Amino acid sequence: MISTRGRYALRVMIDLAQHEGEGNIPLQSIADRQEISKKYLETIVKDLVRAGLLNGVSGKGGGYSLCRKPEDYTVGEILELMEGTLAPVACLAEDAEVCPRADECLTLPMWKEYYQMIHEFFYSKKLSDLLGSRDPIYYI
Repeated sequence: MISTRGRYALRVMIDLAQHEGEGNIPLQSIADRQEISKKYLETIVKDLVRAGLLNGVSGKGGGYSLCRKPEDYTVGEILELMEGTLAPVACLAEDAEVCPRADECLTLPMWKEYYQMIHEFFYSKKLSDLLGSRDPIYYI
């Protein structure tokens, strides 16, 4: 399940994409439009900036902006940054130890197929694909 952290990160990124070209967008403006606590968004944007997905400028005229064009971001990279691995079982996580039962595990092929579907789905979706209309998105 994708947490509010992952969903809200997508909403922030979508909001910034919708206001691309308007300069730095104050976090309070994003919080107001998205109806999300500014305090909660502060922790989310901090991680997005640290990972190089957003530019953050403090002071007068400060705020946030995308580092790249919306079509250069994948939903997968945003979700994995916020959620960690999208692997459905621990043994498929990137740094997982080799499971001693892997050779006998009858469910492993199913989990691998499911993980591949999730990964391909989210990494095939671009931030620009989510823009659709210019209306704010409140349902994510």
